[in-house]
Amino acid sequence: MNRILKIALDFILLIVAYFRFCYKPWRANGRKTLVVNTLMYVYLSLVLFVTLMPVVASLPGIFNHPYKPMQMIPFDDLIHKRGDALRQILLNTVMTIPFGFLLPLVKKQSIFTCILWTFLFSLAIELLQPLLNGLRSADVTDLITNTAGGIIGYAGYLLLKPYYLKIEKKF
Repeated sequence: MNRILKIALDFILLIVAYFRFCYKPWRANGRKTLVVNTLMYVYLSLVLFVTLMPVVASLPGIFNHPYKPMQMIPFDDLIHKRGDALRQILLNTVMTIPFGFLLPLVKKQSIFTCILWTFLFSLAIELLQPLLNGLRSADVTDLITNTAGGIIGYAGYLLLKPYYLKIEKKF
C-alpha cells in the first residue's frame, strides 16, 4: 500500500470518529462548542498528519525495528550546526501555538495546566514517532520548543480574549 493510501486511511478513520463520537455531543452543547472543538479536532488531525501518519498501516510493524532512544541533549543539533536545526526549532514552536491558543477555548485552563497539557501532547508525539516509523527519532529539543509554542499560544489567547468574548456573545 503506498503512503498516500495509508494516510488516506488514517484521515477516513478520523472523519468517521469525528461524526460517530464528537459531532452530535458538541452540536448539542451549542454552536460555540461545536466550532471551537471542531477547530481543535482539525488542528490535532493535521498535527498527526505532520508528525505520526501513517498510523494504522504502521501498527503491525511497530516492533519490527529498533526503538531509537530519545536525544536528551537540548539543542544539540543547533549547537553543532547539524542539518536544519534552526528551521526545526521554529517549526516545532509554531506547530503548538494553535494548541496553546485553542486549549483554553475548548476548556478553561490556567497557564500551568496549558503548559502541562502541551508538554504531555508533545511527549506523546515524541515517544510514538520512533515506534511508528523506525526512521524517526525523539528529541528533548522538540519537547522544549513545542512547550514554548504552547506558552506563546496561551499568551495569544490572553491577548485576544476580549475580542473572543465579544464574538462569543454573538453565538
